[in-house]
Amino acid sequence: MSEKILVVDDEKEIADLIEVYLKNDGYTVYKYYNGIDALKCIDEIQLDLAILDVMLPDIDGFHLCQKIREKFYYPVIMLTAKVEDGDKIMGLTLGADDYITKPFNPLEVIARVKTQLRRYMRYNNPALRQITEKNEYDIRGLVINKDNHKCFLYEKEIQLTPIEFSILWYLCEHQGKVVPSEELFEAVWKEKYFNNNNTVMAHIGRLREKLNEPAKNPKFIKTIWGVGYEIEK
Repeated sequence: MSEKILVVDDEKEIADLIEVYLKNDGYTVYKYYNGIDALKCIDEIQLDLAILDVMLPDIDGFHLCQKIREKFYYPVIMLTAKVEDGDKIMGLTLGADDYITKPFNPLEVIARVKTQLRRYMRYNNPALRQITEKNEYDIRGLVINKDNHKCFLYEKEIQLTPIEFSILWYLCEHQGKVVPSEELFEAVWKEKYFNNNNTVMAHIGRLREKLNEPAKNPKFIKTIWGVGYEIEK
């Protein structure tokens, strides 16, 4: 049975584009351009995930997210043209699972949908969760597996050297925490770190190139100046 996904966006072109990509991946899509119709769908259809635009002509996406969380626990992804941290915090506080800023790559949206659905399935299957979470991380479409030593970005395999793999794995293991450069170097190279050692910086640079990370605003590996690196949750 294909998962049922709600898509709500008053920009017809965006809603239609997301619908096409989702249907191409085999999902059943319930698409609406306003909040009133979406509310009826939420009450009547057993959904598996919702993609909600924040700015709607009648009921905003925050309100829809809040209504969903009154009864359901399936993943909610927020879409917005805004970039303020306050909006992101608001959505996450109301129970959203992810947040995507427009404009976006449709493939990224699909990857995030798959990520959230996999997490939701693992949460509801303790045996599967115990097996997979130890050996694999799935972070917004970036998947790294320790068993087969493979890494995928939006389902496309990324060729990493053993050192690059070890760096990325260590950062994923400590997701949400800032890893100092010294700690990262000593964990990966098993040697003492020196202050003038630029090895970590050089390898992070190559990793970002392979992940197509923009230098100024990377999606995955964030630089915390004067401290180290972080992959945000």
